[in-house]
Amino acid sequence: MTERTPLLNYRLLSSVNESEPRGAAASQAPEQLPDSPRRRSSPQQQPKKLSVFFGVVVPTLLSMFSVVLFLRIGFVVGHAGLYQSIVMFLVAYFIISMTVLSVCAISTNGALDAGGAYYMISRALGPEFGGSIGLMFFLANVCGSALYVLGLVEAIVSTFGIPEDPNVVPSAHQVLPSGYWWSLLYATGVALVCLLVCLVGAHIYAKATFIIFLVVIFVLIMIFISFFVVGAKTITLPSPSSSNPPNGTGPVLPTTANFTGFKLETLLGNLYAGYTSDYTTGKMMSFATVFAVMFNGCTGIMAGSNMSGDLKNPSYSIPRGTVTAVIFTFIIYNLLSLLVACSCDRVLLQRDYSFLRAINIWDPFVIIGVYSSTLSAAMSNLIGASRILYALARDDLFGKVLSLAKRTSHSGNPWVSVLMSWFLVQLVLFSGKLNTIASIVTIFFLLVYAAVDLACLALEWASAPNFRYTYRTDTHTHRHTICFFCCFFYTLTFYICLWGRLLKDHIKFWRPQILLMVSNPRSSVGLITFINDIKKSGLYVLGHVQLGDLSTLPSDPLQAQYDSWLSLVDHLNIKAFVNLTLADSVRHGVQHLLFISGLGGMRPNTLVLGFYDDCLPKDKLIESPLFSTESVEPFSPSGDVDQPPMYHFASLRGSSDRHDYGEFGDGKVLGPQEYVSVISDAMKMLKNVILARYFNDFDRAQVLSSPSPLAKGDVFVDVWPINLLRPDSCSYVDTCSLFLLQLACILNMVKAWRKATLRLFLCVEEGQSVRGSEAKLGQLLKDLRIKAQVYPVPWDQVVGLHWQRQGGFSKNQKFLSPDSTTDEMEARPMEEESEDDYVNSFPSNATRVSDDYLTAVNKLILDQASQPPAVRFLYLPRPPADTRRYATYLHQLDLLTQDLGPTLLIHGVTPVITTDL
Repeated sequence: MTERTPLLNYRLLSSVNESEPRGAAASQAPEQLPDSPRRRSSPQQQPKKLSVFFGVVVPTLLSMFSVVLFLRIGFVVGHAGLYQSIVMFLVAYFIISMTVLSVCAISTNGALDAGGAYYMISRALGPEFGGSIGLMFFLANVCGSALYVLGLVEAIVSTFGIPEDPNVVPSAHQVLPSGYWWSLLYATGVALVCLLVCLVGAHIYAKATFIIFLVVIFVLIMIFISFFVVGAKTITLPSPSSSNPPNGTGPVLPTTANFTGFKLETLLGNLYAGYTSDYTTGKMMSFATVFAVMFNGCTGIMAGSNMSGDLKNPSYSIPRGTVTAVIFTFIIYNLLSLLVACSCDRVLLQRDYSFLRAINIWDPFVIIGVYSSTLSAAMSNLIGASRILYALARDDLFGKVLSLAKRTSHSGNPWVSVLMSWFLVQLVLFSGKLNTIASIVTIFFLLVYAAVDLACLALEWASAPNFRYTYRTDTHTHRHTICFFCCFFYTLTFYICLWGRLLKDHIKFWRPQILLMVSNPRSSVGLITFINDIKKSGLYVLGHVQLGDLSTLPSDPLQAQYDSWLSLVDHLNIKAFVNLTLADSVRHGVQHLLFISGLGGMRPNTLVLGFYDDCLPKDKLIESPLFSTESVEPFSPSGDVDQPPMYHFASLRGSSDRHDYGEFGDGKVLGPQEYVSVISDAMKMLKNVILARYFNDFDRAQVLSSPSPLAKGDVFVDVWPINLLRPDSCSYVDTCSLFLLQLACILNMVKAWRKATLRLFLCVEEGQSVRGSEAKLGQLLKDLRIKAQVYPVPWDQVVGLHWQRQGGFSKNQKFLSPDSTTDEMEARPMEEESEDDYVNSFPSNATRVSDDYLTAVNKLILDQASQPPAVRFLYLPRPPADTRRYATYLHQLDLLTQDLGPTLLIHGVTPVITTDL
């Protein structure tokens, strides 16, 4: 299985840019193939065709322009006054803006499918976390649907209902009976209409959305024009729900009010708050109750997100469409509030919530707008609630309780979920009045928005490498979520308690958990500080092997060394653990550390070794007063364990000794055979391996310093995601290549390295389409949300050296068996090599690739850098299966990386990156 993993990845990822999926693997769910870079649609899936405007802007505007716009704008200004109304809108839009930014961040973090906000959160943080949000979002949509139904009924009764006050003579068109039970009957009828549409013709509603939008916009324009065209007039006020006391006591309520037109006196009278009782419920209003009603005009921001399954490009459309709708509605609400405050008596605003109809050029305009917007919003919320309930049932979050909700019709409509949602809407309708449930709807939506923000905050705090959204500024997400987090501290506390259970081992939450083997810290300072940058808040362990046998020693020699290692960690200002072990060989010591380091799920998944070469080690701690250059024996021969609190690291040896993890105190105890064996052992244990070369002179502060700290382009990170020891294989999409890209992206995400520019080199041969290859690689980078500059590199001459070495054989011919020796190669003809070995392993390259070819590749790499990069990322092939070729393998790596400067040779064994949300 281990040998086949990269080949499987190659086959899956190689179809990224193909128009049609191939094979059974292509049709599997993303959860089954977490390393698949793109969610493939089934043949039965309808094509996504909605644009930003029709798919996001229109549904969002319709959801926000409903009850508050036509029926409650006067209620807000009449009770709160213009000043407090503006404050309310600022507070409300601040809250929803924070949520919109979080939704934008999550929606641009990968490929989206149908499901809207619940899908985004459940796939970003797991179904358990998303389930709590989904449940609240479901209840919010249920209550919201009931709210809009009651708003429509209120408009109907206000226009056609017989006044409850017997002293008021009804007009000719007021023929419908009024009262609580009658209103409930009308609401039930409207809810049944919504149910029938959702069960039979939801697609009809989707097609009619744009027409409804045009009607609402036209009515809105007529309302604005009416303020300037209609003259001053007296308006008869509707009768309150409860008549004046029969004994004549109590305040006498006015029966008329004035539309004055634009007057300064009217504006001054409406500037400040004047809270009184609500004439529909009889309850005293306050800032909180008015805000609860007003906030319902801001709760449609996720209508566009809920259309994610029908959008051409959800990650592009949702952020832009939602932000556009939010800005537009904010301007309209505030402008309409100003016009109302300048032209309407306060009594009119407080006692007639349908006053816009009375002051319009033609009364039916507003009636049509109210009916269209509220009915549309009611159906939209009912459809949204049913889809969320179906998604919750499909994820089996509530067991058998929602098992029936999984059932769908032949066309895929979740009709049981629709019925269950409608039933709950019907129960909410018993509340009777819009203002009664407005505060409940507000609470639910506030909880949903808080949970979305907290989800985004959790991803930011967790610093997940795969959480790299494209719609962002560098700091907006964590700033706004922290602000919102202050308002919902108890929610965060609850989720943090569940965090350890929710974040399961999944590719989306992968991060480097690094074990860096250090022989002597004196020569490894540069490497230690650099690896600290690419750990991405993951586990970081400094490992060291002391050779010896505890049975022959008077005491444990490692205990006295811990103080020095911990002081080193403090001195270098890094976040790392120290793990020392005693073993009879370096190979066994590294195995011990890979087995025992870490805790629970936090265990090393990546092993970092210094390169095995003859470079002279340099002491980077010699100037530090904390560390002496004197060598102290690791234990006292006399058995005395009372040593100074600061253990002095051993001094470096001469140039003939190996540096980094080539030296373990003695400097000659680790040979090339054992060094490559350590690499091979780590890969067998499914650990990623990194070999670091030329980091002796690496100075992080010097590399990152530039005249313009904020300017990009001064620092470069070069990535060569191709196995340069396999000139016959030019794949950029296997597991190892993607691991290189992931690590380079992680380095670029570190604050100090953000100004660095990633340069990705694309090796192309004659006959290949440079533009086509560059476009495919560019699309892959876009899907992976990685910003890098792609540079095509012609290397025909270099590859030609390889094939000349093969004695004229072409790259289409088969190669020798991996187990063939050099003599056998000369004595017998070519044999077939399996596809698995061909793609995944090094085997026969040790005899196929010549030194001339490797020298040419090395020169090719050097020639591409007009400005030397800070660090290079190269592909590390697997060691050969034949242990007799280990020395040749190491020799070839040495030629490949000769004089390249700080270089990481990287081999990844498991998928670590995904384009799916």
